[in-house]
Amino acid sequence: MYQTASRPRADAYRRIGVETSMHTIDQHQIIVLLYEGLLQEIARARGALARQDVPAKCDAITRALRILQEGLMTGLDLVDGGEIAQNLNALYEYCVQQLVLANARNDDALLKEVYGLIEPVAQGWKAIKQPGQAAGA
Repeated sequence: MYQTASRPRADAYRRIGVETSMHTIDQHQIIVLLYEGLLQEIARARGALARQDVPAKCDAITRALRILQEGLMTGLDLVDGGEIAQNLNALYEYCVQQLVLANARNDDALLKEVYGLIEPVAQGWKAIKQPGQAAGA
């Protein structure tokens, strides 16, 4: 009973912490976090699939889809972003399709493919230094 009562407070504390950190980090860092979260959820889905834990697999894929659709895709400027934004949008759309298929078919190869497509983009984005940022930072 005590655990149930404290859970909403712990969730509220976690949300406040996330909201506070979101106000103190820049857009570049937000994208880095989105990529990291996406890769973590794909890895979690692969692990759940290997354990045949269907609810955990579905949850992880759902989270990965939300990160792609509500985080990464909505952040693209398809009007002024040029070819890079168009290419990223096409990549994200393809990844969404593959994740949906992976979920429906319980296909680890599709999860591995999406991970392999996103990881180099995530690493490249992480390596980008913001203007004025020190090289060692």
